Amino acid sequence: MKKIPLMLNVNGEEYDIFISPNRTLLEVLREELELTGTKEGCGEGACGSCTVLCNGFPVRSCLTLAAEVQGSEITTVEGLREEDGRLDLLQQSFIDHGAVQCGFCTPGMLMSAKAFLNRNPNPSEGEIRKEISGNICRCTGYTKIVDAIMDVAKKSHT
Repeated sequence: MKKIPLMLNVNGEEYDIFISPNRTLLEVLREELELTGTKEGCGEGACGSCTVLCNGFPVRSCLTLAAEVQGSEITTVEGLREEDGRLDLLQQSFIDHGAVQCGFCTPGMLMSAKAFLNRNPNPSEGEIRKEISGNICRCTGYTKIVDAIMDVAKKSHT
C-alpha cells in the first residue's frame, strides 16, 4: 500500500511523517510517535479510553483515520503537563481524589474532562456525569472522578 504524507501538530510539536492511508490516529500516536498514554480499550469507539483532543474537541482516536486530521492540532494526555513539567490541575486532582485506580480509562477520561471544562468551566455534577458517560471506568464507580472534576471547576472559579 502506498504511503501518504501526514502533517500533525501533537502536543505542540510538528510531525511530518508518511503513513498507510488506513492507519488510525490511535495507531499513529502509539506506534509512529511513541505516545503511549492514549489507550485502546474496545477498538469500537464505545469505551472512550482512546479519547484525544483534535483542535480542542474530543475524538475517539481508534475510529479516526489519521489522514482525516491532516494539519490538525492534537492533544494527548502527555500534552496536559504544564510548561514547567508540573501536572495539569485536572491530572493532580485525579490523583488527589483517588480517581486513578487501574489507570486504563484515565487518559481518555482526562481528555474528555479537559475539553468539557474548557467549554463549561462551571458545570453541575449532573452535567459532569452526562459528559463523561461516554467513558467507561470499571474500577472507580465514577464518584471519585466526578469529585476530581468538580474540584478543578471550583478552584478555577475561586
